[in-house]
Amino acid sequence: AKLKSFAAKIIQLLKEWTETFPYDFQDEKSMKELKEIAHRITQCDEENGTVKKIISQMTQNLLMAISARSQYQEIREKFRQPVADKGTILKNKPQSSQKDILSVCCDPLVLAQQLTHIELERVSNIYPEDLMQIVSHMDSLDNHKCRGDVTKTYTLEAYDNWFNCLSMLVATEICRVVKKKQRTRMVEFFIDVARECFNIGNFNSMMAII
Repeated sequence: AKLKSFAAKIIQLLKEWTETFPYDFQDEKSMKELKEIAHRITQCDEENGTVKKIISQMTQNLLMAISARSQYQEIREKFRQPVADKGTILKNKPQSSQKDILSVCCDPLVLAQQLTHIELERVSNIYPEDLMQIVSHMDSLDNHKCRGDVTKTYTLEAYDNWFNCLSMLVATEICRVVKKKQRTRMVEFFIDVARECFNIGNFNSMMAII
């Protein structure tokens, strides 16, 4: 009975660990140790196999989390690659094909909702371990040490880049308009978008627009 009670606590610990910090188990050594611990725990409950099912589900969820994060980082890496000069591309395009944002979406609420979808997509990929990496990196700077063993993740960087991209998009859309009346209309439009972002609770997009 004591052994089963202890096994239940270990399972709870492993579940919380694998869900909160899945990247701790991305290398073969740590995954092997996890499997060895799991195997020893399942021996405590060989009668009904409940523990075995829980361990199996936990391992499956862990592998899916690691795979999803790896795919996300691969996608982010492609976006990080340098592209050709955008100014040259815009100059070569005919003026008629260069649409402003009002011709694409003239409803501030709809644009605010779409911006919120983008924000949520980026936030959902930020894990506690990403924040822990910043803390460990700051500690290494204080101690003048190099942390080469830390696997770099780009989720926080991607979120920060999105903020900068949105700010640049707003500035570009306003500055590219030549006539004063049209530029005033564009400024007012983005003020309305920022207000709608505020009403939704999307303060990050609101601050980027401001």
